[in-house]
Amino acid sequence: MIKSSSDPSSIGNDLKNVMSNPESLVGIDEVQKSLNRSRASVYRYSNTDSRNLNPPFNPRKLNPEYRSDQKDPLLFHPNEVARFAKDILRIKEVTVEVLNSPSTATQNVLGAILEELRLIRNHLESSESIPQDLLRHRDKEGWPAA
Repeated sequence: MIKSSSDPSSIGNDLKNVMSNPESLVGIDEVQKSLNRSRASVYRYSNTDSRNLNPPFNPRKLNPEYRSDQKDPLLFHPNEVARFAKDILRIKEVTVEVLNSPSTATQNVLGAILEELRLIRNHLESSESIPQDLLRHRDKEGWPAA
């Protein structure tokens, strides 16, 4: 999210936070809200070309991130939106703020599974040998080794 700030020193700190997380890209809706412009304006500002999927950088336009397919949505790095707001739209003071989305149920389950797998791995690595019961059971069933 891009917003005005009364403290110019906060711009540098916020930019550092964004640079530490390169996965935080924003879509058209977030840019529209941030710049307080219409959706059509954001598309007009964007450096896009129907004949060229990834046109070269244009300092007078809002440059989206690399896309591999024409159907991919336009995504922008928050620093690019801040640059455009300051340099082109002449918004005096700009702060880049990236908000993390709340965890979903799927992310929570995957995190729990990952933690359980780590515990199992640590336990197996800490034991000196594979228990004989496990080896006998594997041989009885005729399961191939993994």
